[in-house]
Amino acid sequence: MQAHEVKTKTKRKAKKVVGRGGKRGKTSGRGTKGQDARAGHRKRPQMRDTIKKIPKLRGEGVSRNQWKTESENSAVINIGILNIEFNSGEQVTPKTLLEKNLIEKRGNNMPTVKILGKGDLDKKLDIRGCAISESAKLAIEKLGGTVK
Repeated sequence: MQAHEVKTKTKRKAKKVVGRGGKRGKTSGRGTKGQDARAGHRKRPQMRDTIKKIPKLRGEGVSRNQWKTESENSAVINIGILNIEFNSGEQVTPKTLLEKNLIEKRGNNMPTVKILGKGDLDKKLDIRGCAISESAKLAIEKLGGTVK
């Protein structure tokens, strides 16, 4: 037996060829004109256009897709402001800060709140659900307040 005498178990299936006459005629089932009617047509992905519109950032290893930074979705408040806005013994949470218009929501997202130690504090406050600096924590606990 030689190579040209070998027969396959399954017959080869002919690939469907479009646009070569036959029973389809004229546009061969491709509609009229446009990108889809052309030979070798391939639609350009929409995401590519979006990426192309974003400005390329300069520098080595800088990603083009740096839309959101951590600082964009965070709020900073000093204890001096808390001293003015809150009464002694009140609870300070991101929700109460939002009600008193000390922080703003970004879209539907509640920002992460950090309390810093700038300013004077002379009230006992209960702070929950906020990040806090060491100096602010010392000032609050010195007056008998709590930080959780």
